[in-house]
Amino acid sequence: MEPKLQRWVQRRGWDRASCHYDRYWADQLHPVVDLLLSTADLRADEHVLDVAAGTGAVALPAARTVGPGGRVLATDIAPKMLDELGRRAAACGLTHIEVDPIGAEDIDADREFDAALCSLGLMYVPSPRTAAAALHHALRPGGRIVASVWGERRNCGWADIFPIVDARVSSDVCPMFFALGAPGALTAVLEEAGFVDVDETRLSVELRYLDAESALGAAFDGGPVALAVSRFDDDVLAAAHAEYLASIAPFSGHGGYRIPGEFVVASARRPS
Repeated sequence: MEPKLQRWVQRRGWDRASCHYDRYWADQLHPVVDLLLSTADLRADEHVLDVAAGTGAVALPAARTVGPGGRVLATDIAPKMLDELGRRAAACGLTHIEVDPIGAEDIDADREFDAALCSLGLMYVPSPRTAAAALHHALRPGGRIVASVWGERRNCGWADIFPIVDARVSSDVCPMFFALGAPGALTAVLEEAGFVDVDETRLSVELRYLDAESALGAAFDGGPVALAVSRFDDDVLAAAHAEYLASIAPFSGHGGYRIPGEFVVASARRPS
C-alpha cells in the first residue's frame, strides 16, 4: 500500500476504534505497558516523547513519574485518540502533557528528549526504519528508547482476524503487522537507526475475555480492522464473526476465552 494511503487508513481506522479501544484493550495490555515503563526507568523532570500514544496508557503514567518539572509530548495520527488523552490529562491535572497529531516518521525534534517510548505502534508505520531514525534524532546523546510490538504470528491466537477480514473486503490493514515480531527484527531496525546496547525481551500473555461478545468487540471494533469492518453488511459481519469465533474456539473454556499472545519489548540508547 502506498504510504500516504496507509496513513489515511490508519488514521480513519483508529479514529473509528477510539470509542471502543479502552473497553476491550486497556486491561489486556497492562503487562506490556508495565514492562515498557519499568524498562524505560523514567525519572523526575525528564522530557519524554510518546509515539503512537493512543488514549494515554503510557503518556499518563509517564507524566506522573516525571512530574510538573518534566514534559511529555504525546503524538498519534488519530485525532480522536489524542482528544481522549487530552481529556484524561486535564482531568488528572497533568498540564505538562502536550499532544500533537503527527506520525512517527514526521517527528521533527532535535535532541530534545531524554526518553522516547512507543507502545505497539511501529508495526503500523509504513517505514519503521524512518520512524526509528526520527526517534534517534529526537533523543539527546545518551537518551534511551523503549518500543514494543506484537510478537510472532504463530504465538498470537487471535491472528486469523486479518485473513478473515481481507477475504471479505480489500483492506490491507497492515500486511506487515507481524514483521517486527520476528526474532531480531526490532533490534535490527533500532541498530540501523544508530542505537546501541539494544536489548530485546519476549513477553507471553493470555488475553482473557469473559464471553464471545467481548472477544468479538476487541477483534472487530476496538482494533486495527475497525475501518474495514465498517463496510460489512449484517450478513457478511455475521459470517466473519462466526469464522473468527471458530478460529479461537481452541482457547475457549474456563468461563470465557484465554487467547495466547506475545509481545516484543526492545530497549536501546543513543550513543553519548
